[in-house]
Amino acid sequence: MTVTGAAGQIGYALLFRLAAGAVYGDEPLHLRLLEVESAVASLEGVVMELEDCAFPTLASVTTTADPEVAFAGADLCLLVGARPRSKGMSRGDLLEANGTIFAAQGAAIGRHASPDVKVLVTGNPANTNALIAASHATGVPAENITALTRLDHDRALARIARRTGRPVSELSRVVIWGNHSASQVPDLTHALAGSTPVTDLVDAEWAHGAFVTDVAHRGSAIIESRGGSSVGSAANATLAHARDWVNGTAGRWVSMGVVSHGEYGVPAGLVSSFPCTVDADGSWHIVEGLDLDPVVRERLAATSRELEDERDTAARLGLLGA
Repeated sequence: MTVTGAAGQIGYALLFRLAAGAVYGDEPLHLRLLEVESAVASLEGVVMELEDCAFPTLASVTTTADPEVAFAGADLCLLVGARPRSKGMSRGDLLEANGTIFAAQGAAIGRHASPDVKVLVTGNPANTNALIAASHATGVPAENITALTRLDHDRALARIARRTGRPVSELSRVVIWGNHSASQVPDLTHALAGSTPVTDLVDAEWAHGAFVTDVAHRGSAIIESRGGSSVGSAANATLAHARDWVNGTAGRWVSMGVVSHGEYGVPAGLVSSFPCTVDADGSWHIVEGLDLDPVVRERLAATSRELEDERDTAARLGLLGA
């Protein structure tokens, strides 16, 4: 498998857990780590640390600055490396800075990765970067390239747990709709605490107000507090998404940024967050037939328009492939 930006903060935060079996368990892990040329020396230091941990599951590590080498034969790609969002930086700035990275990586994945490769985009703006990568990954089904909204999902679980006093382990059927941005739609209207609807435990004003705002703006709050973007939580969410995609969710709902085929009115072709289940063979399925709260439906339409705007901006910048 391949990890990009492996010497960066998120890459560093996830590599040791990955090598210890966080995704594949006891299966031997062959890691290919991609970095820009200027960071390869730093990456070698990371490899030294991985070696010093003597993980029984870590079979081999290859470091490279060449995407053609990094993605050769890969069955899982974690596209973590990207310019991080900094204070005052807009999503448009991020898209222009990072889109070319994901276009090139998508093309290399199409040429060199395993035909059934799974690709997870963590680098922001993740939804549209996934769309860009997919447009260049010739021969890779669009369904095989997903975006990280698990971080938002986990943030929502934490807010509900704090509000209700119920442990996270009891909570299910929480949903993040749309974009990994401030327009996202955290939705607890279908959520359960054990067998109790969460809507019976919280008031509607909080559910449609502070809950949504706190989850959607959590990343900005972390930047304001620590002077940098989310690292540990983003690494944790990346591993959780990958683990569930590889091993399945046994019917449990998770939020994933996946290609839309028009579900819930989201325009086809966009990469949007939906509630998904994943089979043991790695096939994901959008949970369909949900009756959406009118407020949620309105907000979903708005976040879908933002995704359309990002897609159109990517097209104007020449970032979308055929």
